[in-house]
Amino acid sequence: MMAEQLFWFFAGTAIAAALLVITLRNPIASAFCLIVTMLSLAAMFFMLQAQFIGAVQILVYAGAVMVLFLFVIMLLNLGRGESDRKRAPGILAAVLLVGVLASQLVPLSGYSRERLALEFSRSTLLADPAIVFDSTMNAASINPARATQERGVPGDIAMPLFQQYLIPFELTSILLLAAIVGAVVLAKRRI
Repeated sequence: MMAEQLFWFFAGTAIAAALLVITLRNPIASAFCLIVTMLSLAAMFFMLQAQFIGAVQILVYAGAVMVLFLFVIMLLNLGRGESDRKRAPGILAAVLLVGVLASQLVPLSGYSRERLALEFSRSTLLADPAIVFDSTMNAASINPARATQERGVPGDIAMPLFQQYLIPFELTSILLLAAIVGAVVLAKRRI
């Protein structure tokens, strides 16, 4: 019972901090709220017995990426947000967009893990389902705990990451590099 209450506490904290990220006008305060969101997500991963993902969440996202964000904010000297007189239409557009996106999630409420694995396994365009849904394929013959012990949790994550998803992984690193270079170029123009 206590674990469930803690989970809901961290889930609520993550949602509240995420809402503050998009509503606060000060970019530094928004970045710190994003750190709170990432730490809350890491706590939820720890509670779900996914310690490796929780540790990666803290080290990579709450640590390295947020230091990068704060570096870019400080480099661009974005201390204060400008006053926006058209704030009401922006909030209305955001609420409308959230409503449209939430309506897209309604059909997913009927999905179970097994149904998702079944639909994924029938697709010819996606990755091998035995790698992605290791624990749901042939549940009688595959013991997911034993498979994880043999390969280890990093092995379970690294296999699809560096096999099927290597190119998107590398494109993300190039995108981050381009963002840093762009921030430096914009900062040089102001000086």
